[in-house]
Amino acid sequence: MRILNMETLCSHGNVRLRQDLCKILEAGLEAADPYNNTLKLLRIEDGKLIVGNPDFEPSGMPRSGDEVFDLSKVGKILVFGGGKGVHRVAKAIEDVLGDRVTGGNVIVKYGDEVDLKRIEATLGAHPAPDEGCARGCQRILELSRGLRKEDLVFTIAGNGVSSLMTMPAPGLTMDDLRQTTYVMQIERGAPTGDLCPIRNHIDQMKGGRLARAIQPATAIHIVAIDPDHNTVPGQTGYHKLVYDNSWLHTLPDHTTFQDAIAMLHKWDAWDAVPEAVRQHLLRADPAQETVKPEEFERTRFRIFGVMPTRTGMLPTAQRKAAELGYIPHMLCGALQAEASEAGTVVASIARSIEVHGVPFEPPCALFTSGELLVTVGKERGIGGRNQEYALAGALKIAGSKNIAIGAVDSDGTDGPGAQFAEEDEGIPNLAGGIVDGETLKEAATAGVDIRAELLKHNATPALWKLSSGVLATHNISLNDLDVTLIAGRV
Repeated sequence: MRILNMETLCSHGNVRLRQDLCKILEAGLEAADPYNNTLKLLRIEDGKLIVGNPDFEPSGMPRSGDEVFDLSKVGKILVFGGGKGVHRVAKAIEDVLGDRVTGGNVIVKYGDEVDLKRIEATLGAHPAPDEGCARGCQRILELSRGLRKEDLVFTIAGNGVSSLMTMPAPGLTMDDLRQTTYVMQIERGAPTGDLCPIRNHIDQMKGGRLARAIQPATAIHIVAIDPDHNTVPGQTGYHKLVYDNSWLHTLPDHTTFQDAIAMLHKWDAWDAVPEAVRQHLLRADPAQETVKPEEFERTRFRIFGVMPTRTGMLPTAQRKAAELGYIPHMLCGALQAEASEAGTVVASIARSIEVHGVPFEPPCALFTSGELLVTVGKERGIGGRNQEYALAGALKIAGSKNIAIGAVDSDGTDGPGAQFAEEDEGIPNLAGGIVDGETLKEAATAGVDIRAELLKHNATPALWKLSSGVLATHNISLNDLDVTLIAGRV
C-alpha cells in the first residue's frame, strides 16, 4: 500500500466517499511505479542482454526493435541518474543483471527508501538543491572517467531531476543556484519549463552533459515518463525528447544563454537573482553551453520511456472509479493554474453537477492532472499544490453530502513541505489531502481557519490537524492525481 494512513483518513467525515477516494488514489499511486515496466524492458537470454519493448519506444525513433548485447563482450555496466524515485528503475536493472552491474550512482530525494546493492544512491534536496546534489554529480563524473566503447551505461531521468542533478558552473556556488530556484519557482511561481533554461546554463551537469561525459560507451537512456510525453499533433516522441527538450538532463537541450536571460526578465527576476548568476549568463561562455541535438546524435544511444500513459496512473485510477460506480470524466490532463483557484473552480463544477446535473450527471468522478502552481511570495508556510487544491475545494463544497475531493502528488511528497519552514513543527511531508462536505465544520471545531491558512500557504499543518493529510510512500513523479467524486443529486 502506498497510502500509509488510510484508516485515519477514512475514520471521520463522509466515510463512504473518503473510502472510495482512498481506493481510487491508491490504485493510481500503485500504478506510478516504474519497477515492473523496467523489468519488461530488460531480459537475459543465452548469455545476452536484450533491451527492448515496443511499448516503451518513442515514436519516430531512428532505431527500433531490440538492442542485443553479448555479455561476454561487454565491459563495465554502470547506472547513472537523478530524479524522485528513480531508484526503482535502478532496482529493476540490478534485479535483472545481478552482479553483472559494475556500479553507478543515482541521486534521489531525501526520504526515498533505497534498496540497492551494487548501485550507489546519493540523497539530495528538492525543489531547491543542496550540497548532496552536487556530491551525487561529482560521484557520477568520477565513475564516468575512462569508459570505453565496450562499456554500457544506463542513464535514468524523471521528474525532479532538475533539482537533484545539480552541480554549480565554475564561479557559482550552490547558494547562488538555490536562491535562483527559490526566487523563480517559490516566490514567483514560475513553471518548470520557464525555469529550466536558467538552471541549464548555471550548471555543469544539466542539459545533456552526462551523455557527453560517458562517451564513448553505449548509452541506454531510460526516462520515467511516457515515451511520447506532451507531443503535439505532427510531432514524434523522438523529436520532442531530442529536439524540444530542456528538462530531462540526460538528453540534449534546445535552450540557450539568451533564453535563460529572457526568462529572468519575463518573471521580473533579473535583479532578484545573485549578481554572480547574472554575470555568468551575460558572459555566455561557449565552453559552458549545453549539449545540442547534433552532438547528441553522434553518440551511440537508445531512448526508452518506461511509463506509457495508457497503462499509467490516470487510466488506472479512472478504471478503479468506474469499478466503484462513478463515471470518470477527464477535465484536464495538463492543468497549470494557481492551486487554490483550480480547486475552487473544480469544486464549483462539482456543485453544479450535484444541484443541476450539469455538465455531467452523477454519480461521476472528475479528474485533473498536470502541475499546479503555488506563488507564495514572502510567506513561509508548509504546504503544497495538491493540499491547497483540496483545502480550497473544501470551502466550496461545505455542507454537501455528495461531494469529496482528493488530491495527491504521485511521488508521495507534495511540494517542498518543511524544506523552507522557519521552524521544525514535527509534521511529515504529505502527499496531498482529502476533504468532503464536513471538513469546514470539522475545522471550526478544531480551531483551524482554512481561509487564513491558505493565505499563509500553510496547508500541511491544517490538513494534519484535521486528519485529512495523505501520508504516502515515495516513488517517481508523474505529476498530480486530483479526483473529485459526486455521488448524487440534492
